[in-house]
Amino acid sequence: MSDDAVRCRRRGRVLEVTLDRPKANAIDAATSRRMGQVFAEFRNDPALRVAVVTGAGTKFFSAGWDLKAAAESDIRPDEDYGVGGFGGLQELPDLNKPVIAAVNGMAVGGGFELALSCDLIIAAESARFSLPEINAGTLADAASLKLPKRIPYHVAMDLLLTGRWMDAAEAQRWGLVKDVVPDEDLQARTGELAELLAEGPPLVFAAIKEVVRTAEARGFQDTLSMITSRRLPTVATLYDSEDQLEGARAFAEKRAPVWKGR
Repeated sequence: MSDDAVRCRRRGRVLEVTLDRPKANAIDAATSRRMGQVFAEFRNDPALRVAVVTGAGTKFFSAGWDLKAAAESDIRPDEDYGVGGFGGLQELPDLNKPVIAAVNGMAVGGGFELALSCDLIIAAESARFSLPEINAGTLADAASLKLPKRIPYHVAMDLLLTGRWMDAAEAQRWGLVKDVVPDEDLQARTGELAELLAEGPPLVFAAIKEVVRTAEARGFQDTLSMITSRRLPTVATLYDSEDQLEGARAFAEKRAPVWKGR
């Protein structure tokens, strides 16, 4: 599950995905399609529970859409990005496992949107975020949808309307990132978080992600009704699972639960 532009490494139940396209880890259509394949395989592999996505090198997490390659090959910005949409994550259906972004440098445009497609973001101290699409006369579409839900509206609009840079400290202040760590500690800290999540209950994680996705398009009462009536597949699976019983037994017996994912 690897090629030159998208490098993958399995560490137990964790999949590490590294975008490696010098000089700026920009994503062209072929790379996006490859990333979609990688994350679809991760979604479908029961042995994998958590994914980490990062960029090679220290300067760029990702510069987003590869405008230079698109211009040279006359590829339209709405080219087929693959099964998961741009970057393999934005539109990948039924991805019910945690994904962590380890932002090691600049996350620009679509690179910022790639990080927003993850469930958790850990940033190196040198990381910076920007949506410069406004300066190119185009729309940061996914960011326009997601960013105002992640941070205060006026801060999100400032980034969208001006294209300015936000450093890692400010990103943490507004709650965009979980942690900011020294650059040299990014890999270790992200690995620790990934291992922690890999030990968690996979059926519960799946239910959480499906509930959150459903709630984005529906009202509170409608979504709650779908949960209580078991109309969400992951919730129905969870409520009928061995893991549900194991959690109760472990609590009563004052021991750590052993999750089997069934």
